[in-house]
Amino acid sequence: MPNKNDVIRLSRYRNALVRLRALNFVKVFCDNLADATGVSAAQVRKDFSTFDISQNSRGGYDVKELLKRLNKILNKDTTHEFIEVGAGNLGKALLRYPGFARSGIKIVACFDVDPDKYDRQAEIPVLPIEELDDFVREHQIRFGIISTPDVAAQQVLVRMISAGIKGVLNFASIYLRGPEDCVINNINLESEIENIVYFVNLAEKSK
Repeated sequence: MPNKNDVIRLSRYRNALVRLRALNFVKVFCDNLADATGVSAAQVRKDFSTFDISQNSRGGYDVKELLKRLNKILNKDTTHEFIEVGAGNLGKALLRYPGFARSGIKIVACFDVDPDKYDRQAEIPVLPIEELDDFVREHQIRFGIISTPDVAAQQVLVRMISAGIKGVLNFASIYLRGPEDCVINNINLESEIENIVYFVNLAEKSK
């Protein structure tokens, strides 16, 4: 049974393949993907075995075919609709992020508590938080993004889950937990930056 780290590496292999395809690679080997993603060739082979991905009889992998296979495994061949809660600076930046569309992610609405942020006519409408439940149920949305202040994040998560959301990407700098049938990915940008600063300073001190 694949775990979270297996899927994360598979996504990295896919991103590496997209770059290699842009460089006119027609065939790749495990060593190519290992170098591009910072893992060992043995790990690449193990991951591909986990997902029943095999190379052709002449060795190596056809880039187009492998991308097609990874897209299918990662559900990249389908557009997934998301809602977002939090239309502050971070929330607005996420709404404009072009990488989501390239990954098959479409934010269809954003919700907030501030009437000054509401904009029903925007390409991605910003709506009152009170409309979230009906919107999610009416449009059968399964995924959500939280970009609210910390103090509101847990309450927003509860509301999302109650409305039927099954997967949440949390950008609030507070660790959120939910029921087992809801997948929550916590991304703490502040903590990640602190880690970079710490390890750079540590490396410099050890010289």
